[in-house]
Parts: sequence; C-alpha cells; structure tokens
Amino acid sequence: MAAKSIAELGATVTFIAGDAAEPAAAAAIATQADEVLSGIDILMCTTAADVRPDLFIDIPTADIARSLTRLSLPSMHMASAVLPGMRSRRGGVIVNVASDAAKTATPGEAVIGAAKAAIVMFTRTIAMEEKRYGIRANALTPSLVHGTASTERITADGFSGKLFARAAQQAHLGVPTADDIAALTVFLCSPAAAR
Repeated sequence: MAAKSIAELGATVTFIAGDAAEPAAAAAIATQADEVLSGIDILMCTTAADVRPDLFIDIPTADIARSLTRLSLPSMHMASAVLPGMRSRRGGVIVNVASDAAKTATPGEAVIGAAKAAIVMFTRTIAMEEKRYGIRANALTPSLVHGTASTERITADGFSGKLFARAAQQAHLGVPTADDIAALTVFLCSPAAAR
C-alpha cells in the first residue's frame, strides 16, 4: 500500500518483502536493497507486531518472548545488516520508531514498553558507537499516530481502546498524524539535522 502511494507520486519504488525478526531475512532484505540503491544511506525501521496492550497478568507466559522478539529485534537485525556499508561509506542515518511506552510506564504496556525501551537504548548506544563514522541514529517515540492501521487496531475496543481514548484526550497539542511523523523523519535524515 505504501509502495503504491509513493509510486503514484512519480517516484521509483521497489518493495522487498521479508521478516526482519529473523537475522537471515534481515540480511537478505539489506543485500537486495543495497543492490537496488547502490548503497543504503538511510534506514528507517518501525515494528507493528500484532500485540495489543493488555494487563501483564492477562498475557500468556508463552506470548512474552514472541512479543519481545517481534517488537524489538527487527531494528537490531536491520541495523546490523546496514552498518558495515554505512561505515565503509563514512555516513548514514538510522531512524528507529519505538513508542512513548519506552519512556513512561503505562498499565497494559509492560511487555510493549520493555521491547520499545530496548529499541531506544539500542539506538542511543549505536548513535554513540557510530558517530565517528559519520552515522547518526535517532529514535522516535510517538504514542498514538492518527491515520495508521496500528492505531486503529489498538483503539478499536477492549482494554487498549479505553486506555488510548484517555491518552488521546490528554494530548494537549493533539495526536500526531502519519504526515507529522514523516516530516520529522525527513528532517532527521536531512543535512539540516547533521549537527
């Protein structure tokens, strides 16, 4: 769907399918993209696993590891796959999308928050490690983002629907849209954010 929307703007689009939660698949995605682009300069990674906020006591123990894996590992696997090329070219930008659950304890987001906090700490650390190679890394931590399938899924009903209805009411400046997040990402990937 995103590829089609971008193509309608007149841009050349190549869609590469793969499961970045699997290390070999992440490497294959990066290899294919590297060939298409003649080098990857920007990596934006976001995860939207089929996990909905729920009280920890109600999450089956068998689902905990799967949720952590699906939410946190794709950012790490993809960065691992693209960093060698970025280092060799002495530059690049990585933007990982996490969640405000990474920073603020919220009922129903014990596992989600843990996974997203892992992404934020990972991103902060690679930013420190890679800056000498001209590579920047940032994490975005939005809460709800209007107009996304993820927000529609978690606000539809049940515990998470009630939780996020309250969160939307408390967003004094309003809930951001996908376009708001895109504009911030464009800035972070641009030379204007180089320093």
